[in-house]
Amino acid sequence: MTDYAIGDIQGCYDRLLDVLDKVDFSPSRDRLWVAGDIINRGPSSLASLRYVKSLGSSAVVVLGNHDLHLLAVALGGHSIKRKDTLQDILDAPDHDELLQWLLQQNICIHDPGRNLVMSHAGLPHIWSAEKAAALAGELEAVLRGPDVETYFRQMYGNYPECWRDDLQGMDRWRMITNYFTRMRFIAEDGTLELATKESAGQSPEGFAPWFSFPRADDVRVLFGHWAALEGETGSDRYIALDTGCVWGGRLTLMNLDTDEKIHCEC
Repeated sequence: MTDYAIGDIQGCYDRLLDVLDKVDFSPSRDRLWVAGDIINRGPSSLASLRYVKSLGSSAVVVLGNHDLHLLAVALGGHSIKRKDTLQDILDAPDHDELLQWLLQQNICIHDPGRNLVMSHAGLPHIWSAEKAAALAGELEAVLRGPDVETYFRQMYGNYPECWRDDLQGMDRWRMITNYFTRMRFIAEDGTLELATKESAGQSPEGFAPWFSFPRADDVRVLFGHWAALEGETGSDRYIALDTGCVWGGRLTLMNLDTDEKIHCEC
């Protein structure tokens, strides 16, 4: 069995099949780690979502901000945005089944055996891998529980800006969401700056890329979300998988056993 990790698919279904064909991927023997944003902005969101779901236990999935946005539209009453490509999912005869499957997916995965964490946006230096997994579990319980619609109605927002252990309710859930699915630039105390989307070299004053801060552990982190990095973090332990397929870049697949990266031009 070979484990592969893939960056943001964002509805680029044909390119997904192309890059998997390059490694002769088979769900009967291989696993696909999906770093979030299966859907949206690309031309084939429905086909992409159906395919990843069809992999069953051969897919290891964390949710990204675009995946959560679909759920916020469907369950929280939010409107589709002009550039969204989600309507085909909402109109699909199996849309309820697809949404329920999304709600069962992970926010963060910690694999101690591989000394690896995967989340859509990364791992803030203020949390250990163990703490991150526990906080992700709190949010996953909300997605599967009676407060799910309340959560999606109030999910959006940039406040609070910084983690505190005594946060409760929606403030706590939103903060966890923003670290795991929206984070790019962060301050030393953990304050998030969520407006800037440029490359790592264009940090706002007082902030730096989240992966530039020292950590107490040596865990490796797989993440997507930040296409402007073009797959480069300057460190072998922080592995950026979003290489901008939906923007005309590349779709990146990584062999987790050998660290080889396989690309499909988009």
